[in-house]
Amino acid sequence: MPLRHTVLVTLSAAALGGCSLLGSEPAPTVTALATVTAEPETVAVPRPTVTVTQTPAQDPEHDRPLWLGQVPLPVGEDGLGARGDTPADLEDRQLAPRAWLPDPPDDEWFAEISMEVPADVAVRSSWDRNCPVHIDDLAYVTMPYWGFDERVHTGEMIVHEDHIEDVATAFEQIFAAGFPIEEMRVISREERDSPTTGDHNITSAFTCRLVVGASTVWSEHAYGKAVDINPFHNPYFKGEELFPELSEAYLDREREREGMIDEASVVYTAFTGIGWGWGGHWTGREDWMHFSVTGQ
Repeated sequence: MPLRHTVLVTLSAAALGGCSLLGSEPAPTVTALATVTAEPETVAVPRPTVTVTQTPAQDPEHDRPLWLGQVPLPVGEDGLGARGDTPADLEDRQLAPRAWLPDPPDDEWFAEISMEVPADVAVRSSWDRNCPVHIDDLAYVTMPYWGFDERVHTGEMIVHEDHIEDVATAFEQIFAAGFPIEEMRVISREERDSPTTGDHNITSAFTCRLVVGASTVWSEHAYGKAVDINPFHNPYFKGEELFPELSEAYLDREREREGMIDEASVVYTAFTGIGWGWGGHWTGREDWMHFSVTGQ
C-alpha cells in the first residue's frame, strides 16, 4: 500500500489577514490546531522542570539502561564533557525511545504541521527572548518514525517556518525506508543546560544554543534551520573534541551499524534532495548527525 503524505497546515486569523542538552506523567497529546502565538512574556516564566521516565521496551533487547543520562561528566573549558570509551551496552546502540507522545494507530505516514508553535510546546522548548529567532518565525510538526524496536512512534520537531514542509518531506523518505531513529522530540532548556552525560541521542531541529565548543556563535539550530539525527550514532568529531562524549565506538565509520549516516544512506539522499548541506562533508571536522539549510 503506498504511503500517504498528509500535511495539515493551520494558520491563525491574523495570518489569514496578511499579518505577520520530562514529566513522570505522559506528555499531552499533540494536535495540529492553530494556537495563540506564545509571546516572550508568556514563555519566559515560570518554566516547569521537564523529565522523562524510563519505560522498558517490549523486547528486552531494546531496554534502556537505567544509568543512561544519569552520570554527569567532568566538563572542560570548551563546555564539552570528558571524552571516554563507549559503554559496552552502547557499542551497537539499538534502544527503544522513552515514553513521550502517544504512538500512532498504524504505520501510515502523516505530517501534521502548525505554522505557530503551540504555547504549551513553546514553554517546554529552549526558546526565550534572547534567542536569535522569534517564536513567530518557528513552526511545529508531529510525524511518525521507526524506532530501533521496529515499532512506529510519534515524533515532534520545531523548525523554521520557511523550511518546515521540506523537513517533513525529507522525513517521509526516511520513514518509507524504515531507517531507525531512537528519539525525535523537542529539547527543553533544562535538558540543554543540564550537566552533560555523553550519551545524548535525541533527533531534533530547533535548540537555542551556540555552536559546539564556541562561546559567541549561534548554531544553525538556534534559527530552526538545522537537524541532528541520531547524534550518538553520528557524532561530531574535531581533534580531541567528541560529542556525544561517549560515542567513541561510532568513530569507526567502516563498521556499519543501524542508525548510522553516510553518503549511501537514505538520510543523506533525503536532506541533500531538499538542498541541505551535510556536516559529514566539513573539512577539518566531521558532524555526521548534522544537516542544515546553509551547510554550516
